[in-house]
Parts: sequence; C-alpha cells; structure tokens
Amino acid sequence: MEYIVLNGENLSATQFIQGVRGGYQIMLSAEAAVKVIKAREVVQRALNSKRVIYGLTTGFGALSDVVISKEQTKQLQKNILMSHAAGVGNYLDAEISKATLLLKINDFAKGHAGITLEILKTLVEMFNKGVYPLMPEKGSVGASGDLAPLAHMFLILVGQGQAFYKGRILRGKAAMEEAGIPLVDLDAGEGLALINGTQVMTAIGAITICDALNLLKMADIAAGMSLEVLLASNVELDKKIHDARPHPGQITSADNLRRIIQNSEIVSSHKDCSRVQDAYSIRCCPQVHGASIDALHYARRVLEIEMNAATDNPLIFPETDQIISGGNFHGQPVALALDFLAIALSEIANISERRIERLVNPQLSGLPAFLIKDAGINSGFMIAQYTAAALVSENKVLAHPASVDSIPTSANKEDHVSMGTIAARKCREVLKNVEYVISIELLCAAQAMDLFTNLKAGVGTMDAYRLIRKHITHMEQDRILSDDINTMYKLVNEGKILKAVESKIGPLN
Repeated sequence: MEYIVLNGENLSATQFIQGVRGGYQIMLSAEAAVKVIKAREVVQRALNSKRVIYGLTTGFGALSDVVISKEQTKQLQKNILMSHAAGVGNYLDAEISKATLLLKINDFAKGHAGITLEILKTLVEMFNKGVYPLMPEKGSVGASGDLAPLAHMFLILVGQGQAFYKGRILRGKAAMEEAGIPLVDLDAGEGLALINGTQVMTAIGAITICDALNLLKMADIAAGMSLEVLLASNVELDKKIHDARPHPGQITSADNLRRIIQNSEIVSSHKDCSRVQDAYSIRCCPQVHGASIDALHYARRVLEIEMNAATDNPLIFPETDQIISGGNFHGQPVALALDFLAIALSEIANISERRIERLVNPQLSGLPAFLIKDAGINSGFMIAQYTAAALVSENKVLAHPASVDSIPTSANKEDHVSMGTIAARKCREVLKNVEYVISIELLCAAQAMDLFTNLKAGVGTMDAYRLIRKHITHMEQDRILSDDINTMYKLVNEGKILKAVESKIGPLN
C-alpha cells in the first residue's frame, strides 16, 4: 500500500490526485501529531482559566457574545453540526467528498485548529477505509468557509448524516459501524473547527484544475487535427513569432502544435497555395490556448497554497500560547481564481466551436457539406455544431463571476462573503462542457481526415486519429450522433487520446 504523508505544509496537486484517484492512503507525519497535541494543550489551558474564547465558550457568528457554560460545551459542539447542516440540492459525488476529507485532514495537520489528536486520527481512518460523507451541493456562501456542506460531512462523527461506503449510501452510524470506526465525543471548539474552512470549494477546484491540465493539451491536439484538414499554414507556428511575444502559455501551445503536426504531408501538400493568412480560429490558436494555459497555472498556484493553508477560526499558535480570531476562512482567493479559470476554459470552447463551424461549412472548408456524402438525404455533423454552440452559449452564462456577488449573513456580522463554492461548482460545469466541445471537434476532424487517403497526417495527429478510429467508425450515412459524441467524450475525459499522442511525441506541456 502506498501512502501520502500529511504535515499540512507541502501537499502538491499531484499528491492530491494520487490520494483522490490513485488509491493512495494517508498518514500523519510524527511532527504533525506533535503540533496537534500542543495546540490542544493551549485550548485546554484557556478553558481551565475560564477565558471567553470565540467558538469554545461562546456561540457562533452573531451569537458570539453569548457565553456558554462548561456544562453546555459538549452540547454546543453537537448542536453546531446539526444547526449548520442546512444544505440542499443534489449530493456532491463521492470523489469530491473524498477530496474534501483529504484537505480537511491536511488543514488539521498544520496544528492550528485546536482539535484533539483522537478526532484527527478518526478522520484519517475514515479516509483510508473509504467512508465518504454525503454533502448537499448548495448552501455555502464561501465564508465562514463551507459551513453547511462541512457540517453535513462531519455529522457522521456523531452517528448522524449519511455516507458513501463500498458503493452504497448508508446512514452515518451504520457506515461507521460497518467500517469498524468508533463514533466520537466532541469537546470544546471541535465542532466549530470541523465546519470552518474552505475545503469544499478547494476540493472541487483542485479536481477541476487537474482535469483542465489534460483538457488544454487535448485542445492543442484537436486544433492540430483541424489545422491539417482545413489546409492551414504552419507558418503561424513559427517559433520566432512566439518568442517575440513571450507569454509562457503561448510559447507552450505553439510548441505543442508544432510537435503534434510534425512531418505532416497534408500541411506540406499546400505550402505554395495562394492563401495569404488563415482565419483567427486557426492562426491564433497558440495565443488563445496559451492565455488559458497561463490562467490555469495561476489558478493552480492559488489552489496549492489553499490546500496547505490553515482556514479555521480561531487559530491556535502554541509557540506563543495564543488563540487568535481572524478571517482565514474567507474564500475570496479561491473564488477569484476559479472565476478566472471558468472564463479561461470557456474561451477554449469558444475557439473550438469556431473551428467546428469551419469544418462543417463547405464554403469555409472546401470539404463536403457537413462532412457527409449525399448531403441532403444525410445531415452529417450539422447538429453536432449546434450542440457545440449550445454548450458555448451555456458557458457564457456560467462564466459570469460568482465572486462579484455578496449577501450579508448572520445578522450582518458576516457582511461580506465570497461565493467561492458557487464559483467552484460553475467552473467544474464549464470544464465538462468544454470537454464535450473538444470531443465534437475531434469527431469532425477525424471525419475530415478520412478524406486524405493519399497523404500522411502529422506524427501526433495520426496517432490521435488511429485511436479515435479504434472506437468510432467513419460515418457513411446518418446515425445517432450522441452515441459517438459520448464515446469521444470518454476518450477525452479518460485521457486515452492524450496517452496515445504522448506515447509517440513525448509529454505535451
């Protein structure tokens, strides 16, 4: 069994995906365990001294002025889970629940939350045994973190709520019993620590970013295929052009495209044609794709910081024996980054749809109308372009920033919130739509490439084409297109086309 050692300081995006999708289990570093114990000792000393401390001996939010007696402290921790479990809508999937649990454990491993080591060990055991609590997708305003979904997540610790376990949905108590994990008795401050934080929005965002890294490579592959079959020039990929405007993403995309279409006989066959310049959707691929690549890497940096951040309130600092209230739970950094990423991904679909239009429009492509013989009796890929257009238009709505909105909560005590979890959910939906648009472009480009029987495609595009044709046959006459689109989506989403291309030309950047 392979393990990821968590200390709250250096969880990478790669390790995150290994934990969420790669079957890795987790363990706490020895240093993390010591930090957690020391932080709890600070909390205990404060309680013994009868200090008034937010969330430990007071109510929450606008009720922070209400002092809670020692006798009521444990009931307060259970009450906060129940009262804040007010989420609605469909449940987030098990992968997001697993990712959220991983990030919450890493947050606690920093030693600033003040929980007991026993609680943290219980969470580690839940992760390793596959107990992933159900969280409704709606109800978080992104400050004080993801209160509602996290409250649903940790109801399971006291035997309530529900959880995914071994492919089933069970009541919380039953899931813990089947997994052999004892329920816990929450002590002062632990209920608040469990529900404070940005882990839900960060989990959704981090998964989206990891998938987007592959999607942007697929966008270059799709563009390379379209560039060839539309008889575009490769002059616009000249390294000197991109070095003269040295945005890293633009240089990366241009390099990817050069490698993908390398040695293309199709491109070479028309190098002396009379066309002066290609349309922007072809000519400007590196500039457009590259800007989105740069946006993605910005978002990744923000999310990796957040994955290793203490987002609780209050925070415990054992080295100075302090308990300090602050606002690290506010999701603004994540909200802005994921709003930006949603816009950047939407642009990938925008330019891809324009290439799809050129592929199916005989006046722009010189190819058969809608890429089908006997057009008229057959409609070919006509409506595939409609679908791409619909997805692009939907993305324009989804790309409206969630972070520009704020509604005061908790009797105006919490008077500015981030809407970061809405930003994360929207961004993930945009990603899925873009995957479908790229899939449609690949379908059309492969259909067009079938016409070039006497000329070899580029090194990378040929392998993409071959992999596609192993799963989807050439369309001789009309058939149900959604079946082909869904098959192609799986090839894109599961990374099979990317793997085929990279096995030939090496890793794309």
